[in-house]
Amino acid sequence: MSIKLEKITHIIDEQHAAEENMLKAMKGGSYTIDAPYVKLNPYLIAPLTSLVHFTTPDETEATVLVKGKDKAGDMSFTFPKGKEHFLPVYGLYPDHANQVEITLGNGAKKNLTIQTEKAPASVHLPTKIKTTAEYLGSNVIFLSPTSPGSLAAYDYRGDVRWYGTLNFAFDVKRSKNGRLLLGTHRLFMPPYHTTGLFELGMIGKIYKEFRLPGGYHHDQFEMEDGNLLILTQDPQRGTVEDMCVLVDRTTGNILKTWDYQKVLPQDVGGSGSQDKHDWFHNNAVWYDKKTNSLSFSGRHQDAVINLDYDSGKLNWVLGDPEGWPEDFAKKYFFTPVGDVKNFDWQYEQHAVVVLPDGDVMCFDNGHWRAKVKEKYIPAKDNFSRGVRYRLNTDKMEIEQIWQYGKERGAEFFSTYICNVEYYGENHYMVHSGGIGTYKGEACDQPATTYRGDDEQYVTLNSITVELKDGKVMYEMHIPANYYRAEKLSLYCREDTLTFGKGEWLGTLGVTEEFETIPPVKDSGTIPDKYNLRLGQETDRLLVKGIFEKGQLVMVLLEGEQTHAYFVPTTKRPFIAMCVGTFLEADDRTVEFPVSFENLSGKFKVTLIVDENKYDTGVELIV
Repeated sequence: MSIKLEKITHIIDEQHAAEENMLKAMKGGSYTIDAPYVKLNPYLIAPLTSLVHFTTPDETEATVLVKGKDKAGDMSFTFPKGKEHFLPVYGLYPDHANQVEITLGNGAKKNLTIQTEKAPASVHLPTKIKTTAEYLGSNVIFLSPTSPGSLAAYDYRGDVRWYGTLNFAFDVKRSKNGRLLLGTHRLFMPPYHTTGLFELGMIGKIYKEFRLPGGYHHDQFEMEDGNLLILTQDPQRGTVEDMCVLVDRTTGNILKTWDYQKVLPQDVGGSGSQDKHDWFHNNAVWYDKKTNSLSFSGRHQDAVINLDYDSGKLNWVLGDPEGWPEDFAKKYFFTPVGDVKNFDWQYEQHAVVVLPDGDVMCFDNGHWRAKVKEKYIPAKDNFSRGVRYRLNTDKMEIEQIWQYGKERGAEFFSTYICNVEYYGENHYMVHSGGIGTYKGEACDQPATTYRGDDEQYVTLNSITVELKDGKVMYEMHIPANYYRAEKLSLYCREDTLTFGKGEWLGTLGVTEEFETIPPVKDSGTIPDKYNLRLGQETDRLLVKGIFEKGQLVMVLLEGEQTHAYFVPTTKRPFIAMCVGTFLEADDRTVEFPVSFENLSGKFKVTLIVDENKYDTGVELIV
């Protein structure tokens, strides 16, 4: 088998080249309001955006109006005064001759027609939407996919007004500078841990990639000073999703680390989905300034934990105390008070939020809804919900003061993912994004984990609900699973377009090397059956192939020194497939990255499979 080293251009480099060409074209012409420069999808990954450029002799404001399919669908934004105008256009419809009106402060107008392409099938459309234009206004609902799909934003009619073409992972949050924080599309470790976070302008431009030695998963939180709390892990110790780091916003350096193994036992209090590898399964982080504390949601311990920010010491645990050591439970767990007949603990929860008054909200998935197998409740008889708890940390008492979803039963049940949002008193979002049925009955496992012939019997759904003063103001159903929902406006005054190349910050760390190379025989070129592919990115080598479960596979980089890397082929079963968009059709497919950190020079790439050593014929220059 002949192997070629594929040079993979990072999207930051691709965008920089596109931007340079665009700026060159702008400088090469004298663009006016009557004959402006128009570039659709200027940064390559957001097809429903455009950039309009022109100059004016005098300073003036400029207003962009994207006309909706009806009047209520109009989206507009007024840009500050200037002579040179670079106007991002957001909210275009796919497969549509969009009418865009530009109006200057002096009353001059220009009407443009911007034709867009049809959205791909990965942009799923709602099967039901119920709201009003007055309620949602110019906001859109962003949904980030778990089952195969695209990150997309939907208006009050359910029309798509933005989508991305990269495999963005996990939550989308707007930072104080108006840009979006979201997981990269670069896989760091199966099944869904990515290299880190992107800072992305709505126009699609990536300004920063924050890389982490342990990769990124699930959630992030922007601190008041702009630094970032990011969920991660230390893969070399054999566990995942049990650490959080504070990352410097300017440099990408890690400033502080919280390790949950230091405060929690790993062999007690487990949910029905726990194993030793994924014992905590942290899916959310929240910083509360009033108490200077961090709250983390651990799905596989049915627990929301709260740590002191400075010391890292455990303050309390929110969850069912059954199965925990008596002395530990007595010190850290709460006792229900108030209407205890209608009180329910949360199980395998997601998306913890601490409210201004100190109350704690989360999405209570309710998976199994018990701590011991004999008490498990099947999905068909179960429920998921958003829930709000009031905690008295002096008396260690807890009161349930609000919930939504229990009354909807199995229709609203999600074994995994989902989120809640707080918009003000009695104003909430509850997103049940992991709904699934198997042969017509609610799934007891994430719908994305069904493989092979079983997939034909699976149906997916996602239901996003907003409630105000107890009334449902918005409800949207989409036939796919979505990790989280976020309500945002496309235009944000702080999200200003700035030119220049994006930055790589932080590091992927040094890939762990294997000290012992087993005795092998030289066996020539690599057999076709392994379907080996090698790719070189800016900061790493990607090794991809098909190997049998448990097969010994090693990658060697042979230069002045030989670097040996063990490639895992025994995949761990992930019961919580929070993002399934990275899954391969062939379960034997293995993807393994080797970081270039601390590597320099020319290397011959060879591969060990069992007792055979194969020459790939590839030379790598780092």
